[in-house]
This record gives sequence, C-alpha cells and structure tokens, in this order.
Amino acid sequence: MVHFGRNTLERLARFGYGARGVVYCVVGALAVLAAVGQGGRADDSKGALRAVLGGPLGAWIVGLIALGLAGFALWRLVEGVTDADNRGRSLKGLVVRAAHVGSAAIYGGLALTAASLALGLGLHRGGEDGLQDWTAWLLAKPLGLWLVALIGLGVMGGGVAFGLKAWKGDVTERLALDAAACRWAKPIGRFGYAARGVAFLIIGGFFVAAAWHQASSEVKGLAGAFAALRAQPYGWVLLAVVAAGHFAFGAFGLIQARYRRIDAPDLDEADDVVARAVRSVT
Repeated sequence: MVHFGRNTLERLARFGYGARGVVYCVVGALAVLAAVGQGGRADDSKGALRAVLGGPLGAWIVGLIALGLAGFALWRLVEGVTDADNRGRSLKGLVVRAAHVGSAAIYGGLALTAASLALGLGLHRGGEDGLQDWTAWLLAKPLGLWLVALIGLGVMGGGVAFGLKAWKGDVTERLALDAAACRWAKPIGRFGYAARGVAFLIIGGFFVAAAWHQASSEVKGLAGAFAALRAQPYGWVLLAVVAAGHFAFGAFGLIQARYRRIDAPDLDEADDVVARAVRSVT
C-alpha cells in the first residue's frame, strides 16, 4: 500500500498557492493594461486562464495550473475541516474555517475549468453567466431572495475581513520570514488583500442589488467589479490601482508558496477526518 504522508499534502498546498498566485498575477497584469489603454482586458480568473491558453505552451501551463488549483482546493478543504491552522472553535475560528471550505469549492471548480481548457474540452458556462444562472435558480426558490441577500452580505463580510487584514498588517504572521524579509513582503500582501477587499465589497453589493431588484442580471463577478470601477470618475485610475493590487495578491501567493508555514496533517488521517465530517452532515 502506498502511504501519503504530511509532506505530500504540504507539497500540494505549496503548489496550489503558487498556481493561485500565477492566476492573479495574470488577472492583475491584464487589468492594468486595460486601465492604461494598452490592449489588456479587465477579466476574472477564467479570462486569465484563457489568456494563458493562447500563449506559448498554453495548454501545458494551464494544465499545470489546474493541478495546482486542485491541490489548493484540497488543502483548503483539509484546512477547514481538520483545523490544520489551529483556528479553534471560537466564532471567528469557525467562520474562517467555513470560508476555507467554501474556498475549496470555488477553487475546485476553477481547477475543473482549467483542466477542461487544457484538454481542449471547451469552457462550460461560468463567470458572470454562471453566477447569474445560479442566482436566477436561487431567486425562484422559497426564501431565495433572502438567501441571495445573505450571500451578498457574506461576500461583503469577506471584503471587510480582507480590508481589516490589510489594515492591521498581519498578512505575514504565517510566513517563515525574518523581520528584514517581512519589511518587503508585508506591503505586497497588504496591498493585495486591500484590493481583494474592494473587489469583494463590490461583488457582494451586486448580490444584494440582485435580491433587492429580484433580478439575477444584477449579479456580476470580478470582471463586473473591474467594469464598475472603470465607470467611475477617474475610473481608469481606480481600475489601475485595484488591478495592481490583484497583481500584488498574486505575487504574495508566490511568496506564500515558498514561505508559508503549513502544518499539514497526514494525508491518510486527513482523509478519514474529512470523511467523518461529510458523514456527520449527511
């Protein structure tokens, strides 16, 4: 029997942080180019994957990103269910762990999208079209309007959390870096988290607007958030700043891939814990 130890999960997690970092570097770079009128496109992570696919060795690179994102999704799931980061059972700890499980689902879906692109299977409906489809389905259900509003408030809460993390400056607390290295890594992370906070606030606002107007067409993702910024007075400046922040978020992901402290449980033990958690809610 092959035994997969904690080092296997740690390597998958680091590969995942790196893959996520690459995706957001591309997202940010393209949006910056769009802001300054140099031919880029302010798009979401799926748009970034399509852009990479069109480059040299695009299918191979997107395939590697797919593997990395799958590893990141697995790490987020294990992180949330087993409390690998010792968040605890306080309200704040449980909220963070729940957010990690939700993140696992999101990045797992993005990994499937990347894999389908790499294999030439086409891209299923996603991005804003997919969000609007799901929102329309939810709005048609009993209490769906309230659920959509709660999702929006939850996303906005995530934006506030990103903003507070950037404000407090504790973005490097889980990095194995000395004080000198933290002085250059911390501003990158704070800028990146602040930009993600702005995007989450806007995206959450779209969901609240969809509930208020009972119209799924109000829902938009990151591309919609970029477009909303661009539509403001001096919007190209706002877009350029937030886009550069997303590039910084991606760069910080590459730093995390190398220096984050990852206290990964044994993969076989983690599998048992996840299985028990799934059985407990089914």
